Amino acid sequence: MKKVAVFGAGRIGRIHATNLAALSGVQLAYVCDAMPQAAADLAQTLGAAAVDIDTVLADRSVDAVAICSPTTTHSDLIARSAAAGKHIFCEKPVDLSVPRAEAVAQTVAQAGVGCMIGFQRRFDPTFNEARTRMDKGEIGTPEMLVITSRDPGAPPVEYIKQSGGIFRDMLIHDFDVFRWILCADGDEAAWLSATGSVLTNPAVGEAGDFDCTAVTIRTRKGRLCQINTTRRAAYGYDQRFEVLGSQGMLQCGNHAPSQVQQWDANGIKADKPEAFFLQRYAAAYRLEIEHFFDCLQAGKPFKTTVHDGVQAQKLADAATQSATTGQPISL
Repeated sequence: MKKVAVFGAGRIGRIHATNLAALSGVQLAYVCDAMPQAAADLAQTLGAAAVDIDTVLADRSVDAVAICSPTTTHSDLIARSAAAGKHIFCEKPVDLSVPRAEAVAQTVAQAGVGCMIGFQRRFDPTFNEARTRMDKGEIGTPEMLVITSRDPGAPPVEYIKQSGGIFRDMLIHDFDVFRWILCADGDEAAWLSATGSVLTNPAVGEAGDFDCTAVTIRTRKGRLCQINTTRRAAYGYDQRFEVLGSQGMLQCGNHAPSQVQQWDANGIKADKPEAFFLQRYAAAYRLEIEHFFDCLQAGKPFKTTVHDGVQAQKLADAATQSATTGQPISL
């Protein structure tokens, strides 16, 4: 039985805590949050105890922690948890600063604990099926990737101000998908160009950010990736990609609440895509936390490591610089 604590009782913390509580062979022992009542409410619902972080780190019976607290706390909690000998699952990003992210990665390596970063899209059944087929050689050598990633609406401006910007907060998932799909053989980004606009809400620009972006990446081997994003898609949460290979193409489409289509004299009607990431990636969140504990039990490497977190952060920084200066970046 693995004993685990969750740091953070907000939206993502509730998702992971609920999934952890349902896992066989795992005991959700503790919930921590800067707002004690939030921790107490979630802990009571799931049969855990609400305590402070120091209590968790001092408890030698705790095998692992899930860090679901605000971004600004991630690297510190990773370092403290590693020093306490706890295995770590941490939501993205590792840190908004690449040097701090690299430093904490070194801390994890020296502590000899496992650290998995929560890039849940790698665990989405649809996306993962595409990667499985690629690994079987069904489309030959991958050459081009096109990612569409559109939110149904922007978060509050107060959140945007402390998020690190759209490239670090939103596109970091797309940068990880790029590396997962096009760089599976060790290839990496060599050149990146990004641009951004403010088209959905002037307040986003006033906060120093973009709400629409376009990114082009070329790898060392010449493979190409294009990523288009927006904070506003009136029809729902739009999450698609297609990868072109030397012998074919794989397309991954949106998920909808149902696959029923109505055909009549007025046309064809179908459900819009899922409302947002909580619905779209519900299975992915469950599967990634299962993967975390399966790897701990079997002594196998995680699909998404702290190194992946650092590399995605480097791409986010490069995109931010490119979009701000109007110049491409050589990596």
